[in-house]
Amino acid sequence: MSTIVEKNKAYTLFSWSKQGDLNPLDLESAKGCYLFDRNGKKYLDFSSQLMNVNIGHGDQRITEAVSRQMQQVSFVYPGATTRVRGELGEKIAEITPGNLTKTFFTLGGAEAIENAIKIARMFTGKYKIIGQYRAYHGATMGAMSAGGDPRKHAVDAFAAPHFVHVENPYYYRCPWNSNSMEECGERALANLEQVIKYENPNSIAAILMEGESGSSGCIKYPKNYWQGLKRLAEKYNLLLISDEVMSGFGRTGKWFGIDHHGVTPDIMAIAKGLTSGYLPLGGTVVTDTIANYFTEKNLTVGLTYSAHAVSCAAGLENLRIIQEENMVDNAAKMGLYLEQSVEKLKDKHPSIGDFRNTGLLGCLELVKNKKTKEPITPWNASPADSKATYKIAGKIRELGMFTFVKWNFIFIAPPLNITTDQIDEGLDIISKALEIADEHYSA
Repeated sequence: MSTIVEKNKAYTLFSWSKQGDLNPLDLESAKGCYLFDRNGKKYLDFSSQLMNVNIGHGDQRITEAVSRQMQQVSFVYPGATTRVRGELGEKIAEITPGNLTKTFFTLGGAEAIENAIKIARMFTGKYKIIGQYRAYHGATMGAMSAGGDPRKHAVDAFAAPHFVHVENPYYYRCPWNSNSMEECGERALANLEQVIKYENPNSIAAILMEGESGSSGCIKYPKNYWQGLKRLAEKYNLLLISDEVMSGFGRTGKWFGIDHHGVTPDIMAIAKGLTSGYLPLGGTVVTDTIANYFTEKNLTVGLTYSAHAVSCAAGLENLRIIQEENMVDNAAKMGLYLEQSVEKLKDKHPSIGDFRNTGLLGCLELVKNKKTKEPITPWNASPADSKATYKIAGKIRELGMFTFVKWNFIFIAPPLNITTDQIDEGLDIISKALEIADEHYSA
């Protein structure tokens, strides 16, 4: 074990992990779609780290933009203006749908969600937020309470109040045993409306949904589901918040996940692909209606590092790169190639129960039996029940690939500049790892 690894383990804490079981990657450099450890081993990054390195690694144009900004001004308090803050705000208004016009800058996705919730409550004068059980919105207390990811169970006793959860329109495992994806969507909307009535519409500030489902399993929204959410929001005078932290900035083959559904939310939370992870930055984007409300009323949100000039410089250059290199279009094109390739993989590996994908945001769902759909590893499994997942993840790493593996999901979300050859390389590694999953399959 290198001195670097030893020092990291001795003096820092790692997220979501039992600290005694750590075996972290010891990375020295990264370029494009690849990572390189200190022993010279190369890893294909097949999930853009945490679905955030959208432009790929090591792009020195970001370095240069950041350096130029730091030669001018690195930090000013958030009440001051900078050229780059205004230019990035203008660019975000340009690429977001409809009348989303103003951004409050944060340092990440969880803060973007926290401030979306605060703004929704201030604007409406109401307090409840409705979200989904199979959704993750971040690890701060409000964001974690808003989501349904079971990692929050460790702190459930201290959860933030006034969050209500509903079932997802998860057709592969439809809670209502629907006969089609569309029927599942209609039943999910009917259930949501019933919950709205139960909870009293006059107490509900907003409905919070991911633009496209991410780390909970890339659950595809049925056609017209978001349109149905919009109708319910208008009917009961609720706001719509779209969490685009993972699904934004070209990840889904459009600028934002919600762009696939023809809906403009009232509030949008952004982060991750905004800077492709080169520096921390997020934002809460609001419509002109909400922005105008605060013209004469105090907007009581604040962060020391809001609109940090250096992070804004990274974001502005990152968006320029995405646009100039047509990465949004490439994500859509490579997504279609990925889907066609996985269809061939399904014929080879019976353990693939389902594959759900939008652009370059997808995951394989692994099962022990296609008819019963029993998962290889149960939802929220204990370490003792996760042995198959650990073996699969270990094999993927051994074969030279990094990707996000969780429960019975293998995620596929590579950088947006990936090529067909690199997709083939990644799927070949996954295919070898799936031989482990196939051993657990019984017809």
